[in-house]
Parts: sequence; structure tokens; C-alpha cells
Amino acid sequence: MYASHNQSSSHIVLIPFVAFFLLYLERKDIFSITRTSATSGIALALGGVIFYLLANQKFFPRGGDSPLSLEAFSVVLVWMGGFLLCYGFSALRAGAFPLLFLLLMVPLPDVVLDRVVRALQEGSTEIAYLIFQAVGTPVVREGFVLSMPGVTIEVAKECSSIRSSMALFITCLLAAHLYLRTGWKMLVFVLLSLPVSIIKNGIRIATLTLLSIYVNPGFLTGRLHNEGGFVFFFMALLILCPVFLWLEKSDKGHGTANSVMREQETSR
Repeated sequence: MYASHNQSSSHIVLIPFVAFFLLYLERKDIFSITRTSATSGIALALGGVIFYLLANQKFFPRGGDSPLSLEAFSVVLVWMGGFLLCYGFSALRAGAFPLLFLLLMVPLPDVVLDRVVRALQEGSTEIAYLIFQAVGTPVVREGFVLSMPGVTIEVAKECSSIRSSMALFITCLLAAHLYLRTGWKMLVFVLLSLPVSIIKNGIRIATLTLLSIYVNPGFLTGRLHNEGGFVFFFMALLILCPVFLWLEKSDKGHGTANSVMREQETSR
């Protein structure tokens, strides 16, 4: 299976289940007004089928994972077309988030993925380098290579933490949708997942390296390195938690103020 062999796409298997759960969770709002939209639904589904057929021809680039990305995108279009056919535009608008959430099933094309991974590498290397300097550990940086007394590490693609970064992005996306109401606050919180991912991974790299220097060289190859990702993922959630609570509280306060104003206007 592609998802089980590709770090950047390990989340793909769970995406349909999460999307369908969101549809079920919000079913009262989504399906309060339903009306079949045969023409538009069939047209969208047919567009997905045509796009799938074109993706297997020479109309699009064939390098890397591009064909798979295009095929997955076609499947999502067909599903959305089927939803539109059965339930209509009102339900489609109300269920826009769960349906668009399905786009996370589409693997990132290699050209996009390479840029994301490189950004994570560069950011993680810089954070780790700053931490080494802050704690007084002599360090020399050459690109993605950090050299310290007795140890030299390279922040390779495998160390970019792309899987953890995707998990954090999806977690922030779901939290913003379920608990925040103001558009710009939702956007800010989701976008924060990228710098926090970089900071978290830089801390992880620095922590493992410092432990290998001052405690035991085995930390660079031990369980904390291979299986301790959840520890640093939890740390990233702790970093984001105060921001999320502040945004949620301000959203509730804004909603309460609006309710009071509406009541006053009604009483007049």
C-alpha cells in the first residue's frame, strides 16, 4: 500500500473515515435542506471520470507521484459529484469542510513535496543550530550538516518530520473547524502548525544530539529516536494549546457580545 511506504502520505488511509465522521457529526445542519441536483452532480462526477482518464494519458506530467495524485483527485471529484447529485447545493455548502477535507487523500506531487520537505529541513536545522549555540555547545554548520565535538549529524529528508508535520496540520485543521468560528482566527491557528512543527523538530534533533554527547551515544539510534515522535508531537500540542484557548475564548466572547446586541435591538 502506498500510504504505508510513504512518510508524507501515511495519513491518507484515515482521511475518508474522518470526513465521513464529520458528515455524521454535522448531519443535522448538512442535511436540513436536501434537493437532488442531477445535472450539476452528474457533470461534476463526469468531470472527475474524464480527469481520471486524462491523468492516465500524456496530457499531464508523468514524473514521480503525479499520476497517483491526479487519480486520487479524480476520485474525490466523483465523490463530491455523487453527493451533489443526491443532496443538492445547500447540503454541499453546509458540508463543504468534510467534503473538501477529502482532498487530503491526494498525495502531494513530488515537486510540491520536495519544497515542503526542504523547508522543514532548513527550519529544523536552523532551530537546532540556535539551540546548540544557546546551551554553549560548539557547533559548525554546513548546509544541513551540524558538527559538534565527537558527533556530526545531517538533517536528512528522513529527519524532516514530514509525517509528524502533516499530523499536526490535520489536528490543527480539525480543531479550528470544530471549535473556532472566526475565519481569520481559524486561518492563523492552522498556519501556526508549520512554524511549530519546525520548532518541535529542531528541539527533537537538538535534544537527541545533546543526550548522545553528554549522556549516551546510543540516543541517536535508540528508542527515543525511532519511537519517541509522539513525545515531541505532544510537546507541539502543548505549545499550541495556549494560543488555541485564547482564540476559542475570544471567539466565545465575541459571540456573546453579538447576542447581547441583537437582544437589545430586538427589545427596541
